[in-house]
Amino acid sequence: MSTLSIVIPAYNEGPTIHRILNKVKAVVLINDMKKEVIIVNDCSKDNTEEAILAYKAANPDLPIAYYKHEVNQGKGAALHTGIEKATGDYVIIQDADLEYDPEEYNILLKPILNDFADVVFGSRFVGGEPHRILFFWHSIGNRWLTTASNMFTNLNLTDMETCYKLFRREMIQGIKLEEKRFGFEPEVTAKISRVPKVRIYEVGISYYGRTYEEGKKIGMKDAFRALYCIIKYNVFKK
Repeated sequence: MSTLSIVIPAYNEGPTIHRILNKVKAVVLINDMKKEVIIVNDCSKDNTEEAILAYKAANPDLPIAYYKHEVNQGKGAALHTGIEKATGDYVIIQDADLEYDPEEYNILLKPILNDFADVVFGSRFVGGEPHRILFFWHSIGNRWLTTASNMFTNLNLTDMETCYKLFRREMIQGIKLEEKRFGFEPEVTAKISRVPKVRIYEVGISYYGRTYEEGKKIGMKDAFRALYCIIKYNVFKK
């Protein structure tokens, strides 16, 4: 029986992290696949740790491995830790907020389990799933960054910046990742595109975005960093 490792970076998500964990617990994976939840607390300043440990104690039937950084390093660094600790056959990234729906894990798993894919991206811009209407310039910036990334990688992705990326574990653990903050997405896309004979698929997913008042953290400076990383990892660090 195979296992899906669900890597969740967490920073100041104390009030809501139980809600995403409830969703992860409730989803039934295809082919009787097991779940391995890996939470990495990136030195949160709120009660994130207490909330995670309380949830773990109250839900022993959900396998949760908990790690924490003693110094805040960034989302990318938390992902590095989670990916390194993963032991499942496949690894998926799951944000601790409520923007992405774990019920859609099976949509991403199907191309891999049918042996068509090695990596699957979940796109917020294709398919007929629900999408919250939010920020015009965020959507334009995302498309610009995806287009810039595609020009260098020669991929035809529609959503390079998506959280939902599913990998065969050996493949993602075999890639040396460097970006510690929000440069993770363009870096991993650039490096995964250069894996010999890699098969990358994309599937449509829903998106329940947050406003800044609701806890959204990414901003304009992160977009500039992403553009820098697109150039850095596709041109200067091939």
